This record gives sequence, structure tokens and C-alpha cells, in this order.
Amino acid sequence: MNAATGKELDELRAQAQQAHRDLHQRIARLSDDAIDLILREARSHYAWKDTPVPEALLEEIYEITISGATSMNSLPARFVFVKSAEGKERLARSLKPQNVPKMKDAPVTAIIAHDLDFWKELPFTFPHDDRRHLFEGKDSYIQDTAFRNGTLQGAYFMIAARAVGLDVGAMSGFSNAVVDEEFFAGTTLKSNFLCNIGYADETALFQKLPRFSFAQACSYA
Repeated sequence: MNAATGKELDELRAQAQQAHRDLHQRIARLSDDAIDLILREARSHYAWKDTPVPEALLEEIYEITISGATSMNSLPARFVFVKSAEGKERLARSLKPQNVPKMKDAPVTAIIAHDLDFWKELPFTFPHDDRRHLFEGKDSYIQDTAFRNGTLQGAYFMIAARAVGLDVGAMSGFSNAVVDEEFFAGTTLKSNFLCNIGYADETALFQKLPRFSFAQACSYA
């Protein structure tokens, strides 16, 4: 662990606080167009144009994703970008038959996974207080924390991809056990869900499905 202390820590905190004030002065809120792009009018896609996704864009999406909040900055998510024909064949073994063409036609399919050994990296990700003792020997807590925060990072990932102009289509119709055997055997990684990434073929879209109103889904306490 190499955490700042004393005057150095005070200066870093002051810089972070001012940076946050400056951000909100510069951008009070996103435009309606930006909100439409990432969520309100965004769609899940199942058909794709034959347009490649540059690796530099995937790296940019990752850099945006890891800025999202996780418990104790634990960052348990791990991402495998399946692009090659060989990789697609391996991934196809896990999928329900109707999902195979959706995956194979996408330029990239991301396996959103989480590392059950994330807590061993806390001296790096959370250097100011060693929290490893909270996890050591507590498998249920490790699994819950990794899954919850890895799922959060998966959602950040989808929003980040839309923010840089890509389309996404998340998939859960597959066998996690097969994916874990194919891609993560002998490791501490576990798959969560899959996400196709690329430039969508909009001709496959159907009408947007209903959403619950505020009154139906929300309450005050």
C-alpha cells in the first residue's frame, strides 16, 4: 500500500474537491440529446452492420467504464472481447440456438465477468485503508460483492459504448458454466452476462416495449 498522508493527502483532497466544483460549473447537466443517446431512446440490438469496431474504441470504453463507482473502488469486472472466428465458435457452444447468429454477426461480443480475487488487489485500488480482512475466508461476501459491483460495471460499460457512438445488445441466454469452462478454466473469473457491440442494423428493430410509470415503480419513505 502506498497511500498519501499528511500535507500531500490534504492537497490531493483539495484538488479533487475543486475539480468536482469545476465540473458542475462547466456542465450543469447532460443535454436531452445526450440522455436520449445513452438511455431514453437507446435500444437493445440484435442485428449488426458489417462495420468493424476499432480496438482503440474498445480501450476508450473501458477507460470510461472504470471511472464508475464501485464499493471500496473494488473494480471486480473483467472483460473479454470476442472478435475472432475461433473465439466466436468457442462462445457459440454456450449459447441457446436462437442467440448464435446474433452473436456471430456482431463485430465484438464482450464477456462481462468478475474476479473473485478482486479483494486481493485492494491495496492498489483502495490504498488508504487495508480492507482485505473484511473478505478473507468469507466466500459468500466475496461472491456477493464481486457480482453486484461487476454487474454495475457491466451497466457502465453499456452506457459508455453508447456514449461513444456504438450500439449494444446484452444477452443472458447462455450457459455461464460453459463460458467459464471455455474462457476462464483454472482462474478466479466468473462470467456474468454477454454484450454484443457494434453498429446496429436498425431494420431488425420492433416497437419499444412499455415501461412502468413513476407511480407504478417508485415510492417515498
